Amino acid sequence: MTDIHGGRITARQLRLAGIDTIFGVVAGPMIEVMAGAQEEGLRVIGCRHEENAGFMAQAWGYVKQRPGVLVVGSGPALTNAVTPMHVATESGMPLVVLGGSVAGPTRGIGGFQECDQIAFARPGCKWTGQVDSAERIAEWVHVAVGKAGAGRPGAVYLDYPGHLPSRLVPEDQVRLRPQPDVAPPAPDANALDRAADALARAERPLVMIGKGAGWSGAGEVLARLVGRGIPYVASPMGRGVVPDDDPHFVNGARSAALAGADAILMVGGRFNWIFGFGRAPRYAADAHIMQIDVSAEEAFGGADVDQHIVADARLAVAGLSDALEGRTLACNTSGWLTSLREVATKNEAGLAEATANDDRPINPYRLVREVRDWLPRDATVVSEGETIMGIARVLLPSHVERSVFNAGTTGCMGTGLPYAIGAKLARPEAPAVAVLGDYAFGSAAIALETAARHDIPVVVVVANNQGIAGHMIQDFMLPKGAPPIAALSDAAYEKMAEMVDGHAERVDDPAGIRPALDRALASGRVAVVHVAIDPKARRLSGGNYLQ
Repeated sequence: MTDIHGGRITARQLRLAGIDTIFGVVAGPMIEVMAGAQEEGLRVIGCRHEENAGFMAQAWGYVKQRPGVLVVGSGPALTNAVTPMHVATESGMPLVVLGGSVAGPTRGIGGFQECDQIAFARPGCKWTGQVDSAERIAEWVHVAVGKAGAGRPGAVYLDYPGHLPSRLVPEDQVRLRPQPDVAPPAPDANALDRAADALARAERPLVMIGKGAGWSGAGEVLARLVGRGIPYVASPMGRGVVPDDDPHFVNGARSAALAGADAILMVGGRFNWIFGFGRAPRYAADAHIMQIDVSAEEAFGGADVDQHIVADARLAVAGLSDALEGRTLACNTSGWLTSLREVATKNEAGLAEATANDDRPINPYRLVREVRDWLPRDATVVSEGETIMGIARVLLPSHVERSVFNAGTTGCMGTGLPYAIGAKLARPEAPAVAVLGDYAFGSAAIALETAARHDIPVVVVVANNQGIAGHMIQDFMLPKGAPPIAALSDAAYEKMAEMVDGHAERVDDPAGIRPALDRALASGRVAVVHVAIDPKARRLSGGNYLQ
């Protein structure tokens, strides 16, 4: 009879759940889990820091529509993973963290790296558990994976007392748990009829798309719904669920759309700070607000929701579109969509001067325009940073579901490069391009080594304005003559790619941006294109397009 250790049992259960890639930092007492994963044919991405590994895992999971898996060691290794857990849970991205803790026989008497790991993890998770025997490892993993992806996705933490990953179990006693066939929650037919009535009567309806719509794969049915003549806007990570070049997309007139709408349908998004809490004066005080979300709790957020439909976004939108079949929509004769397009066109024209600017140092709008005009249609697009993320959110398009990543709901910096790596692993056939400020890049720059070692060819554009928000904070918000705590050095960031035998370029002339991007993508290696932008440049303001 053959015995297998707890790490290999873990890997077999993960593989049965459709998970073929895991992330982590090799550390005790979870080395057997890493080894077992390799023995079972899983791809193991060994990282340099648990935080980076966690962001990679959740991006991989969001793109693949199944939980990403992070494996961490004990003590500080687990506390390093708390931020990714918090980000995953708040952002609705599925993440399973498997963490080793102090061995049972030394608990309570100062065992190596002993701490209450479940207590650290609990505030950032939707569920925590602890393996109680090697024989039940598969069952515990089965439960953890299910909890992470069920309902509103988020992070879960499963604790392995340190003596269990290496414990041997007779192979014929290992009970793997198959994945159940879980039907997504269907909408109530009467609720759909009421929502259809409200949309049909509205002269100024608006659909709002959040990343939850992307998680459910609602893109095709949403395109059919808005195709009836209803304008839509999208959250930063809800972009691409319906392609940005759809004629009903009005993010360019977002403020006018929110303020003018008389009926609003939120699909897979939250009325939080990203959408102005759904309140006046950002919204019309008498707007009829409807929401489709898999979680009933979301009905009790910032907005006064008139109707909340608890259902899978794809099923609900498909049913709503069917309910509108044969109805005449008032918005088709109200001129609402045309008026929003006119506002968007005006706002876009207001950016023309900045995006065509030939100055040196390079204007950040010119940089992002060059990326926009070069970007392959199927690319994963990642942006992060104070100045550059705001501009990228305006200018960079998306045409593919679950292909946009940024600092998200929590506004967490340091996510950009790891997100690009995780997304590239999940969708290797498409380019992954990260446009990052110099601070944002520096937050996770060592992840370049992980990408190079595992042959993950992401393209990183470092927009270097020599500071956090360029010089704005250093020059205007700190005391005169203060030490450079917000201003950063003009480091040669491209040399970090040279360090790992990647493709490296520095660009100081706007005419050189596009050729450098071409060479970076063609290199087939991890690439850094370092672009020196104007440290004193600011995001434009005062127009609907930017709000």
